[in-house]
Amino acid sequence: MTTETILSIFLGIGLAASVGFRVFLPLFALSLASYFNLWELNDSWQWIGSLAAVVALGVATLVEIFAYFIPWVDNLLDSAAVPLAAIAGTAVMVSTVANLDPVVTWSLAIIAGGGTATAIKGASATTRLASTSTTGGLANPIVSTVETGTAMVVTTASIFAPIIAGVLVVIILAVIFWIYRKIRPRRA
Repeated sequence: MTTETILSIFLGIGLAASVGFRVFLPLFALSLASYFNLWELNDSWQWIGSLAAVVALGVATLVEIFAYFIPWVDNLLDSAAVPLAAIAGTAVMVSTVANLDPVVTWSLAIIAGGGTATAIKGASATTRLASTSTTGGLANPIVSTVETGTAMVVTTASIFAPIIAGVLVVIILAVIFWIYRKIRPRRA
C-alpha cells in the first residue's frame, strides 16, 4: 500500500465521521478541496469539485447547520439524517480512496465509511433526543454547536492532516462507546 492510499483511507474515514455530525459539511469541504486542487478525487467523483457542486453543497451546508438550531426541527432532521449519513459516509469513502481494487474500496466504504457515519449519527441523534426530553429542547442549540464544531475540526483535520483525523475518529468512537457502556442497563 502506498502512502497516498493510506492517507486517502484516513481522509475517507475522517470525512465519514464528520458526516455523522453534519451530513453536508464534509461533502462541502471535500468539494472545496477538490475545486481548489487540494485533494484529487477518483475519476467518477470529479463532478464534486465543480463550481455547481460547491455552490449546491455550500447552500445545503448552511441550511443544515441553521436548521439544527431549531428545537424539534433538529429531531426531524435526525430522522432523515441517519440513513443519509450511512449513504454519505459510504460515498465520501468511495470518492477519496485511491489505488485499491474496487471490491476492497467498496468494502472499506460500506464498513468504515458508512459504519462510522451511522454510529456517530445514531449517537448524535440519541443525544439530541435526550436533550429534547430533559430540557424541552432548550439545550439543543448547545448540542448543535458542539456537533457542528466537532464536524468542522474533524473535516479540516481530514483534509489537511488525515492521520490526525484518524486519531480523532478513534477518540470520538471510544467516547461514544464509553458513554454507551455507562448508560446501558446492567443485566442481573
